[in-house]
Amino acid sequence: MRARIVYTDLDGTMVGPRGSFWHTADRELTTDPAAALAELHRAGVPLVLVSGRTHLQLVEAARIFAADGAIAELGALVSWAGGRELHLLRGELPAEHAGRAPIEVMAELGLVEALIDEHPGYLEWHAPWHVDHTADAMLRGRVDPLAVDAWLAERGAGWLTLKDNGAIPATSRMRLSAGALPPRVYHLMPRGISKGAAVAWDLERRGLAAADAVAIGDSVSDLEMAPAVGRLWITANGAAVDGMAGLLAAVPNASVTRAPLGEGWAQAVRASL
Repeated sequence: MRARIVYTDLDGTMVGPRGSFWHTADRELTTDPAAALAELHRAGVPLVLVSGRTHLQLVEAARIFAADGAIAELGALVSWAGGRELHLLRGELPAEHAGRAPIEVMAELGLVEALIDEHPGYLEWHAPWHVDHTADAMLRGRVDPLAVDAWLAERGAGWLTLKDNGAIPATSRMRLSAGALPPRVYHLMPRGISKGAAVAWDLERRGLAAADAVAIGDSVSDLEMAPAVGRLWITANGAAVDGMAGLLAAVPNASVTRAPLGEGWAQAVRASL
């Protein structure tokens, strides 16, 4: 399909090792993703970044990649006009907390620290990237999201859910147990907030239909974009993750790129033009 707009995940999709746009999975230099990005812009197709990163981080990245907008914190914040216009999606945040940022509510209830204490050595803040978040608590480690959701429900916090946003390399800054390696990134956030819901909201704002849009990603959270777009591309590195094959089989409009990371992203972009 020819896209009228492209929504793309950033880390592990558009950018690869250490956040580089210029390296392959084998850390060889490549200009292919940059060439594909130039082709996208020459075709006049808007690019929107969709990520677990914060609004400020994505606004800066949007400038670098000449993106037309950004969706931050896994769908919680939609921005456009260079970040000057911003819309917060609150999901199932309880009515008694209306008007407050979800992260403030979680802090007041002590839920994040209690969750970390419940999983010593297996869960910790994703420092330093967890700071300045509005709607979600960014964590890392190795836990069962379904078990965490059940734990939350038992404590009257069933309006929250733990979302898996993919694997990350282990580093010396982490204080995780060996059993928590390789670690994954998680986002504790209100139910009803998702990349897919944010993409659907943004498409409606733009006067576009799902059939006009293509999304590109690499993780379980990116599968949530599938119902909101005509086609979803998952890069080869994401498709190779344990359990992803079964999930992809249930997504009829999903395709897998031949190459991983930025090279796969370039393939998806060109297939959309």
